[in-house]
Amino acid sequence: MNFWNLAIRIIFLSQTATGILGNFLLIFYYLVLDYREHSLKPTDLILMNLMAANVVVILSVGVPQTMAIWGLKEFLNHLECELLLFLQGSGRSMSISTICLLSVFQILTISPKKFCWKHKFKAAKYIGCCTSFLWVLHVLINFIIFLYIYIKKNNTNVTRTRDFGYCSIIGTDDISDSLYAALVVCPEVFFSVLTALASIFMIVILYRHKTKVQYIHSTHGSGHTSPESRAIQNILIVVSTFLAFSTLTSILRGCIALFYSHSWLLMNINHFTSLCFPTFAPFVLMSHYSIVFRLSLVQLRKKTVS
Repeated sequence: MNFWNLAIRIIFLSQTATGILGNFLLIFYYLVLDYREHSLKPTDLILMNLMAANVVVILSVGVPQTMAIWGLKEFLNHLECELLLFLQGSGRSMSISTICLLSVFQILTISPKKFCWKHKFKAAKYIGCCTSFLWVLHVLINFIIFLYIYIKKNNTNVTRTRDFGYCSIIGTDDISDSLYAALVVCPEVFFSVLTALASIFMIVILYRHKTKVQYIHSTHGSGHTSPESRAIQNILIVVSTFLAFSTLTSILRGCIALFYSHSWLLMNINHFTSLCFPTFAPFVLMSHYSIVFRLSLVQLRKKTVS
């Protein structure tokens, strides 16, 4: 075993373990919060669904890829491989659409009262229905592709095979690639573009609000960063990280779909980039809500002592 192989193994193992720990920790936090307050805020509900989608991605991509890199090759049969790809597609699409939903809801939250203020409470009321609809939608879309490939596999004329390391799939053709592009790639691109536009709109609103209340911050005579500036920074960090890794992963997935004899280096880079956002997202959110975490722990300790 050379140095690079050992480094790749350690990277994937650390990335998978860290992502599972971070997402489950944040989901547990929201479950405890829901148990204590008997209701979650709309933003918390969206973030909880985002963490659940991240867990699906990490378990369906990170775990089998880590096992394959550590020497366990082709340990899944054809049906299990298709089910794994089905989970990968559903989790990734749900993660992208949930980020978009979060950005749109934040626009409704911070927009001035004259702008769509009538829809703020309606949006908060139907957040649960929206997240449920997105789960059902992405599961159905990926199930259509899964069903087509499974039926096409029984055709004796099909010879195209894709090897993922932990399994191989037979039955893909131009029709399945077109279905994947139309039903999966195009919606992902649409949600990504909408997320970018929504984030730009949020930054503009926050910046205008900051300039209007600049005299309030200046009267205190402190050099602390304003709440608007911190909000802009957090939005930029989360969205830019998401868009960067999402765009890179989409490009790599397109290359893998076009080049049937793809290299293992390309596959490893694609798996690494697809795991970056699900792994780092919970820790970015934890740093953003670190004060909330500390206050919640203090309240829990007080209740335990009393």
